[in-house]
Amino acid sequence: MTRTPGPHPDPSSAEGLRGQMPALANKVYFNYGGQGPLPTPSLEAIQASWRTIQELGPFTSSVWPYVGGTLASLRRRLACWCGVPQERLAFTENVSSGCVLPLWGLPWQEGDELLISDAEHYGVVAACRELAQRQRLALTSFTVAEARASSEAAHTSVLEALERSLTPRTRLVVLSHLLWNTGQLMPIAAVATRLAQHPNQPWLLVDGAQSLGSLPVAEAAAAADIYACTGHKWCCGPEGLGVVALSERLLEQARPTLIGWRSLADESAGTEGFHRDGRRFEVATSCTPLFAGLSSSLALLEAEGSDQERLALIRQRSAQLWEGLGRISSVRRLLSEPPPAGLVSFQVEGQDPATMVQRLGERGIWIRNLPDPACLRACTHITTNPSDLEALLGALENLVAASDSP
Repeated sequence: MTRTPGPHPDPSSAEGLRGQMPALANKVYFNYGGQGPLPTPSLEAIQASWRTIQELGPFTSSVWPYVGGTLASLRRRLACWCGVPQERLAFTENVSSGCVLPLWGLPWQEGDELLISDAEHYGVVAACRELAQRQRLALTSFTVAEARASSEAAHTSVLEALERSLTPRTRLVVLSHLLWNTGQLMPIAAVATRLAQHPNQPWLLVDGAQSLGSLPVAEAAAAADIYACTGHKWCCGPEGLGVVALSERLLEQARPTLIGWRSLADESAGTEGFHRDGRRFEVATSCTPLFAGLSSSLALLEAEGSDQERLALIRQRSAQLWEGLGRISSVRRLLSEPPPAGLVSFQVEGQDPATMVQRLGERGIWIRNLPDPACLRACTHITTNPSDLEALLGALENLVAASDSP
């Protein structure tokens, strides 16, 4: 078939940011939801931080103000992004540790129910299963994966599914902000409001892996008890550094789990000296240069506009891709209307997703396949340009046509 190209958005200043990402120079990249490319200024910030630490001495009285200042600067910046006081933040390695460390510190009672959506990432689900087994808790689920209509309709169906699944023993609800498989947006603030009306006032754990850096998170992060994010996906920062926003009530009720010297307000005071704020869930030595790198990446994104402005550009790109996919025979898009953010998931009739990823990779085009539902996922960011979309759509057309040939 011959595809008629849709209208191209005008180039933006994001082209300048794109030019600072070496990973985008020799490939067509749609895997921001797995790991974002690191901009050169962020790599240079990491290297400069290493040099500073070595010049000051890695364990000297001169280095500690620099280390403390680097961590404090990023904590302030992330507090603005998450819309919460910096005292409610804890640095982690990734989303999984951001979910698990506070989750395991909550005061569970035998028979409490953990209510998990059917679209959560396997790592979080596995952690909840192990917690349920050790603490003799019940594990139940509610349906959100089939909420694929408009965002308004999806929000209604999610809230209805939650209502049907809540019981008097529900003590925790687990729900992603942006579903990693279908790309649908979840009504986190509305869910939090409903849980506040429940007799148990269940805790709300939100997986924000696909949210920070791709869409505004302040409202959801402020509403959740645990809102875990990472810096290496849509924020285009280095891997190995994340953050979790914690509610005031969780900080009052939860105990530290994996404990180290950074958990303590006074190292000499032992277990009586835990920080009263989010730092009680930090553990021990972290790689300071990663903090400098993530701060640089966040600053570069901030320079491209507000979170709403960046989301508008991301949605412009994802809508163009979604519309183009609709013009290719054999392609079925998971969402019935353009995505609310940058995740575009689809299926190609009669094609194995893993094989399609391999064949596209041979053409220098990188997307990923997901197992549940079995599909392909392409992510658009502010650094995605029209030629990237044309390349992916054209390659898919060619692969579909080749498979249809006798």
